Amino acid sequence: MTGPRPLVVVGDVLLDEDVEGVATRLAPDAPAPVVDVTDDRRHPGGAGLAAALAARGGREVVLVTALGDDAASEAVRRQLRGRVRLVEIPLRGSLPVKTRVLASGRPLVRIDRGGGEPGEPDEAVRDALTQAHAVLVADYGRHTAGAVRQHLEAVVPRTPLVWDPHPRGEAPVPGARLVTPNAAEARSLYPGDGGESLRAYAERGARLADLWQAAGVAVTLGERGVLLTRPAAGTPMLVPPPYRASGDPCGAGDCFAATTATALADGALPEEALQRAVAEAAAFVAAGGAGNPALWRTEPDTPSGPAPGADAFALAEQVRARGGTVVATGGCFDLLHAGHVGLLESARRIGDCLIVCLNSDDSVRGIKGPGRPINTVADRARVLQALGSVDAVAVFDEATPQALLSRLRPDVWVKGGDYSVQELPEAETLRAWGGQAVVLPYLDGRSTTLLARRAARAAVPLKPGGTAA
Repeated sequence: MTGPRPLVVVGDVLLDEDVEGVATRLAPDAPAPVVDVTDDRRHPGGAGLAAALAARGGREVVLVTALGDDAASEAVRRQLRGRVRLVEIPLRGSLPVKTRVLASGRPLVRIDRGGGEPGEPDEAVRDALTQAHAVLVADYGRHTAGAVRQHLEAVVPRTPLVWDPHPRGEAPVPGARLVTPNAAEARSLYPGDGGESLRAYAERGARLADLWQAAGVAVTLGERGVLLTRPAAGTPMLVPPPYRASGDPCGAGDCFAATTATALADGALPEEALQRAVAEAAAFVAAGGAGNPALWRTEPDTPSGPAPGADAFALAEQVRARGGTVVATGGCFDLLHAGHVGLLESARRIGDCLIVCLNSDDSVRGIKGPGRPINTVADRARVLQALGSVDAVAVFDEATPQALLSRLRPDVWVKGGDYSVQELPEAETLRAWGGQAVVLPYLDGRSTTLLARRAARAAVPLKPGGTAA
């Protein structure tokens, strides 16, 4: 086999349908709202949504699931075509369809139809799992995980496996790297003292990790973040979200699990994978959740590997699709200081997302000279992405970000300091699509160069008399 090995998602696919409308009156024959329908959208849900989200960055994803000959199964095949590779198990019955009726974005009722049982998996399933770089089990209680359990048990000793459980589903196979129940699932699977405190969830997570023989259990707690626990006694780790995301949370668990599995496939430690997943889930909710039409309007990525800043482009499109304002700023951000933080916080308040255009190492070297950057682009990007004010980072190699901006097309470009808008080379670029360049106040006396000089002076050894050697 050539090229990177795929991420394999195993689980139950649903067809999700969102009927959007406006409710301004009650029915004459019952105290029920009348919904005037304005939009009707259908897209893969469950394991299908998790697989599509995992494939957004260009990674090859294989989805092992049960599909039949019904119309809902055909609709799922059409929307996943070109995004993921399907390895099908025969479905006896019809694919479940989950319909939400929403008025002004708020759910009024959910209607569930259909259902069936998976048949016997063939050798293609075994082969797909054998070749997996990492495995995500998205269990929605429809028994696909049970049908494939023997194959999962065979690969888990050598392959990172994330299991997203369901109260009516299978117990995770022993040896899972992470199991990711949400708060309600954790309470259902292990009630404990019934409390909602972090201590109660830490006990639940540790007991479940021991019961499932899992390396770790990460309980998702909504706005509080994620609590990682281990089977043995120890201090749990809480990963809070970078900001409070307001939006439709439908599908956030799938986004979280998919990002966790993808990060493990990239070689991240569980703690690192969870930090990345919490941030991605927050951005997913803020962009409209599973109901965001931009998720399915965009062309599927090719499996040739993600380009730098691919996530930034997807975010910009999502924000534009819902009528939001995309804000961007740029720089080297070599040693992050109070001036940077103040600028980024102010820039984020201007619009609905903030994307940082970051100079690559070669770009910084060309501008600042030998010895710079002090920190690599990977470290600089990671520090920026950890800030609650920053939604995405895109890297560029040139001296200026004009080419990147032409692809990103932000509504507002922000710079700090003593520039004037007329002096900004990016201002003319933004006029091509009606964007605006602005200058924000900047804290005086803060700069990476000054910090580096101060550190260099502090590092000079002193003679016994107190003078520099």
